[in-house]
Amino acid sequence: MSSLLSATETILYIATIAGLVGISISLLLLLYRIINGPTNADRAVALDSIGMNLMGLAALMAILVVTTKFNDVILLIGILLFIGTIAVAKYLERGVIIDRNVD
Repeated sequence: MSSLLSATETILYIATIAGLVGISISLLLLLYRIINGPTNADRAVALDSIGMNLMGLAALMAILVVTTKFNDVILLIGILLFIGTIAVAKYLERGVIIDRNVD
């Protein structure tokens, strides 16, 4: 039983490290898309994807460190990501984020 548990821990550790490497490569590619994106919509999608990758990175770090403290960070990133996506979509559609009615 002890050997099965240690084998499971080793597999989990390897999978977590592989996930961290994959997300790191994805973040680098998304940074390239933000810098050289052909349109602003491509840049907005890349920013949104970076936020989702950061959520995955925090989840993998929670697994690696064996704590639940990162759950609040994941929720906070998700909320800020949603608000930011709405703001960028409104800016791309109308050109302004806050509408001011000047009479």
